[in-house]
Amino acid sequence: MIKDKGIWIKNIYYMLTYAFQVLRQSDFEEVAAEEFDQTADLFAAILAKGIARQVKQGLYREYAVRQKDLPALKGKLNLYGTIQNHWQGKPRLACEFDELSENNQWNQILKTAVWILLKEPAVKQKHKAELKKVLLYLDGVDRIDPAKIRWDQLRFQRNNQNYRMLIHICYFVLDGLLPAAEQGRYKIASFTEKHMEQLFERFVLEYFRRHHPYLDEVKRAQIPWNLDDRADESMIRFLPVMQTDITLRYKEQVLIVDTKYYSHTMQSQYGNHKLHSGHLYQIFTYVKNRDAENTGRVSGLLLYAKTEEAIAPDCEFSFGGNRISARTLDLNRDFREIAGQLDQIARAYFGEQELREPFGP
Repeated sequence: MIKDKGIWIKNIYYMLTYAFQVLRQSDFEEVAAEEFDQTADLFAAILAKGIARQVKQGLYREYAVRQKDLPALKGKLNLYGTIQNHWQGKPRLACEFDELSENNQWNQILKTAVWILLKEPAVKQKHKAELKKVLLYLDGVDRIDPAKIRWDQLRFQRNNQNYRMLIHICYFVLDGLLPAAEQGRYKIASFTEKHMEQLFERFVLEYFRRHHPYLDEVKRAQIPWNLDDRADESMIRFLPVMQTDITLRYKEQVLIVDTKYYSHTMQSQYGNHKLHSGHLYQIFTYVKNRDAENTGRVSGLLLYAKTEEAIAPDCEFSFGGNRISARTLDLNRDFREIAGQLDQIARAYFGEQELREPFGP
């Protein structure tokens, strides 16, 4: 199988199918069956199918202010523009009105990602042809400067929920673009560590949600600080928020999972390999504050994506009755083996339970 940054590209696709359930639908059967040499080509295939699907459902439209000279009043009258028309002998009213438009930031992001992928040498001609077809439906949409996209400010609501997967794929394509030699041109960077970490976290969360239905809780959760009664309420606002990557609960047993994707999973000094101190301190803090009553029923797990390093963390400690472990998940295996590794983690903390579709994406 072909790799990107040491990960089989097919496994990247499988992880995406967990992160975005829409990829399980029949529209994407051809993508699932295809082998890819580059992640850019995979993203091109997904976007081509996804945008074509969205076109059939209708592109998302937002209200935009338009200005137009009309024979009758529509919306608000632009008095200055109307006077200008009168001086020029034009019997028209200058009007300002709201009109539903496909030329909004959501479709602009789609068009920009398609345009970038069409210039990318790693994308096969087959997928470029598919992208050119969907580009015709975005003819009235402007491109946007990738550097000006505020990804953290994009908010999905009921009318554009269908864009969630498409926008995330565009993010993987457009975030971190590298300037090419020719002015105004870009080239796609490799699937970066930051992107892989985000996908890894969401994949693990959704895997447990789908295949381990017995769990009473599978979510990202905030943990309150275990403060004594004398804590000054006005000072609490200065404490950082403790936001877990994944919290799993079965009856009284809780497992807090902190997913990590780094080129180097361990610290090394003078030939000695140790866990990253910051990672250990963080999971320790999460566990001890969640288990405020010292029941010992809260555990923590640092789950690393396995790199090509010779030494990988696989250890467990007991801190005041709480289990804290570090393990690696080898993403460079057949996907059934990856699924088996996650199932084994659940068994280690919650015992033998009935699974739903235990293997495969």
